[in-house]
Amino acid sequence: MMKLSAIILGGFLFISVSVGGGFALLVSKFFQHSNEGLALLCGGFLVGLLASDIIPSAFNMYELPALIIGGLIGYFLFRIMYQLLHSTSQNKPTIYLLLIGLFIHTIPLSLTIGNLSPDASFGGTITTSTILHHLPEGFALTSAFLSQGEKLWGLFICFIGLSVCFSGFIWLGHLVHLTSRGQGVLIGVSISLIAFTSVKEFILHHIRVIPMRSVVTFTMTGYLLSILFHLVH
Repeated sequence: MMKLSAIILGGFLFISVSVGGGFALLVSKFFQHSNEGLALLCGGFLVGLLASDIIPSAFNMYELPALIIGGLIGYFLFRIMYQLLHSTSQNKPTIYLLLIGLFIHTIPLSLTIGNLSPDASFGGTITTSTILHHLPEGFALTSAFLSQGEKLWGLFICFIGLSVCFSGFIWLGHLVHLTSRGQGVLIGVSISLIAFTSVKEFILHHIRVIPMRSVVTFTMTGYLLSILFHLVH
């Protein structure tokens, strides 16, 4: 099988996050454009994604000390960025923090693909994995943008940026090799950023704004949707 280039794989990632985003747009119709409901949906979805997919995979693939170090770095990075960004904006910090977590989460996977892509038999497996693995990221980002009332052209730029980052680090993976410990630290940073952003910014920030019954409904709907995405891929 012909080896797929980094640019083509980046294109597959763009298609994947776009499909996930389209599904989020469809789901948002049932929430009657409630920003609080969409924020809670996104928070529940991210918590479910961490619990059912990202964290178990990280523990299976990387050493615990590396994940702990990365988690601590991610926590302090979250605190610093939270203070800096919230001093200048009320809405966008949530999106910025989530974006950074997702960008960092992409790096170890793309470097690994770059390391292994000389194996021609690896191409088909990675193509399928790329398409399915990033559907939830598109859903989460789109839900975040909708909950903050942001313009969709900004979401399009984020999708392009994720694709470019993915392609760039695949290309870099041809040239350098990141140790498993280094990858574990990066994943730990990513998990920490996504976890604190989802709980503090998407859930706790809105938990007193709407009735508790609605909070539970929106959050659990997001959590169950993440389980559905996990079963699909």
